[in-house]
Amino acid sequence: MTSPKPVKRTVDTSRNELIQNNSGNDSLRVSVLSEALPYIQRFAERRIVIKYGGAAMAHKNLREAVFRDLALLSSVGVQPIVVHGGGPEINQWLQRLQIKSEFRDGLRVTDSQTMEVVEMVLVGRVNKQIVNGLNKLGAASVGLSGCDGSLIEARQWGDGSHGFVGDVAKVNPSILKPLLEKSYIPVISSVAATANGQSHNINADTVAGEIAASLEAEKLILLTDTPGILQDANDPSTLIRLLPLSQARNLIKKGVVKDGMTPKTECCIRALAQGVHAAHIIDGRVPHALLLEIFTDEGIGTMVVGRG
Repeated sequence: MTSPKPVKRTVDTSRNELIQNNSGNDSLRVSVLSEALPYIQRFAERRIVIKYGGAAMAHKNLREAVFRDLALLSSVGVQPIVVHGGGPEINQWLQRLQIKSEFRDGLRVTDSQTMEVVEMVLVGRVNKQIVNGLNKLGAASVGLSGCDGSLIEARQWGDGSHGFVGDVAKVNPSILKPLLEKSYIPVISSVAATANGQSHNINADTVAGEIAASLEAEKLILLTDTPGILQDANDPSTLIRLLPLSQARNLIKKGVVKDGMTPKTECCIRALAQGVHAAHIIDGRVPHALLLEIFTDEGIGTMVVGRG
């Protein structure tokens, strides 16, 4: 199946302000709905991998909006795949169990005791909360970890000094394809085992990008707590809406993209290099950001594309 060409984004400033302010303006609703049909037709039966986390996971109203967006995507024929982490809830459980958290180079140092908690929280708790939230809306979903069906084989990250922190060695998406064909939404926690069976905690952005590549997904979408990639990190009005791959690399080299946005942008670049058609970084703090990004002309965040 050939991929549709990315649409050049046009910016309606007045409408964007209404969206950012979460306005209930009737004309906004009509405008958004009128744009949706061609996108629904374009993306029917196509796979979209969504990394779910940040504020969209932490706040009830945003969680419910994400679940409704996913249910709607599935009901109109899109095939969403959800990948999640759960750092804040891991922190809460470590505190309850009086296990000290340590971060180094932005990564959680994960000894065997911490890994048990990570696996318990991500696989046994957060994953099932998402599955239950989707099932309640009639969107049949199935909870998985990277361990199930050998979906992901992990390898140790770096020199091993961070403990059981992993990277993706390979992805075997065969377990996902029958689920997608039957309109189930796979919900995947970012825990996977090495070839010798040792569980590792892997960055959820990385897992989402590698799964998107393995499925030849139409889109990879990262829900974040920022508007997207900004020319000026302190000015949301400098949002870059459409970003060719070569320019994304240059923004990293120039230091325009830095700190926490660097690994997210690199994740998008790797996914595009492996055949994903478009990668998006969007603001999960905006209710229904997924629908606004996928089904409107201007979108809500940054779309990175392989051309250029």
